[in-house]
This record gives sequence, structure tokens and C-alpha cells, in this order.
Amino acid sequence: MNLANRTYIAACKMIYRPVFRRSARQILKGRLFDLTQPEKGRWLESDINDYLRQTWARSEQLMPMAELDNLPTYGNRQTVFLAVITTAAYQAMISRGVPSEYARTLVADVGWKVYNWMLTAVSIPFRVTSRDPALRIERTLRALMVFPFSAPGAPGYAVKAWSEGGNTYTYWTHCPPQTFVRRVIERHGDHGELDAFFQSWCLYDWPGADVIASDGQHGHYSRPHTLSRDDSVCDMCWHGCARTGEAPEA
Repeated sequence: MNLANRTYIAACKMIYRPVFRRSARQILKGRLFDLTQPEKGRWLESDINDYLRQTWARSEQLMPMAELDNLPTYGNRQTVFLAVITTAAYQAMISRGVPSEYARTLVADVGWKVYNWMLTAVSIPFRVTSRDPALRIERTLRALMVFPFSAPGAPGYAVKAWSEGGNTYTYWTHCPPQTFVRRVIERHGDHGELDAFFQSWCLYDWPGADVIASDGQHGHYSRPHTLSRDDSVCDMCWHGCARTGEAPEA
């Protein structure tokens, strides 16, 4: 990794370490280690601190596979950095004996807190300046596609985006974080990392759209296909007018 990227990653760690620590403490403290074996106990403060140390140690081991030097923008590098942390968090969780399905849930819950804070911060100016959920969504997505989801094409993000009839469409054909997770599996075997990525990153879009719209309604998002589910595209539709019955794929 070149000096500029090493410096950038060091800055990301300074920013995100306290954010993840706060989220982990809020989400994990008091939760069961195993839903099927409650006698194993619940997460204590000491467990959380040890888990975070393990997560950051694993992230150091995984970071070379992120191939950040090949990514074209700092925004793309940041999202892959966060995918490294997500993957490390899942691996550290199952190494502690947490069942994989439950580990995916816990990691997704911790990550959602972080993602929700980020989305809220980015969308605040557009929520203040417009009462129209469609405009809020469109303007927030435009901002996010400048940073961090800028799309210069593979190996960075590749996307076609447009707005029509009160909806915003984003058709993604390359996703660097998802590519990183697949690279981890190819080199070290499949231990559920892509499923953990899907349950967190890919399923955040439904509640994320509701956060951006900020009209007190659900149903601002749909996506028939998903790259991490072996489809060729993430064909997203961000609905300005909330719809009922829009549920994530299994």
C-alpha cells in the first residue's frame, strides 16, 4: 500500500474506531452470546472490549486483500475499508463461538447504527431544505454518489443513475466492497462472509431509504436483483412515494 493510502487508512481508523466502539457497546451489551444456549451468558463490557480488539487485529490481516491502491477514488477506498471492518467483525464474532446466523445479526445491528448515523448526517441539509421525500432522496443520493460512492467504473463503483416519475434509479454493475468479500472467500474459504455482507450492507438500503425520505413512512426502496446474490446488477429503485409490501429478498 502506498504512503497516501496508508495515511488515509490511518485517518479512517481514527474516525471510525470510536464510532464502532460506541455502536458495539449500545448494541451488544447485555445480549445473549447464543440464543439457543442462554446459560453461556450475556455480553459484558470486558467481552465487548476484547471483541473490538480482535476485530481491529483481524482487519489488519485482511487489509492487504482490499487492494486499495487499485481503487480510483478515496470514497471507494473508504467503503472498502468499511467492508474490511465488517468482515473482520463477523470473523471475530464466530471465532468467539457465536453461531454464524446469530453472528450475522449482531454484526448487522452494530453496522446499522454506524450507517444510520452517516446517512442522517449526509441527508440533514436536504431534509431541512425540502419537505418532498422524492427530492430528499434524489439530492441525498446525488451527494452520496460524489462521496463516497463515486462511480468511475471498475475496479471502482460502476453505476447508471437517473430520476423519473418521482423515483430515483441506480443500477450498479460493479461494487468494490462486495468484490473484496468475494476475494476473501476465494483465498481463505467460505465461512459465511458474503452472507454476513448481504445481511448488513445489502439489507441496509430498505431502512436507509426511509431515513433519507424522513416522512415517517416505510417502503421507499425496492431491488429485484443483487450482486452479492450472484446477479449481474443491483437494480435499485428509490421511491419518492412510500409503497407497502416492499420487502427485502431472502
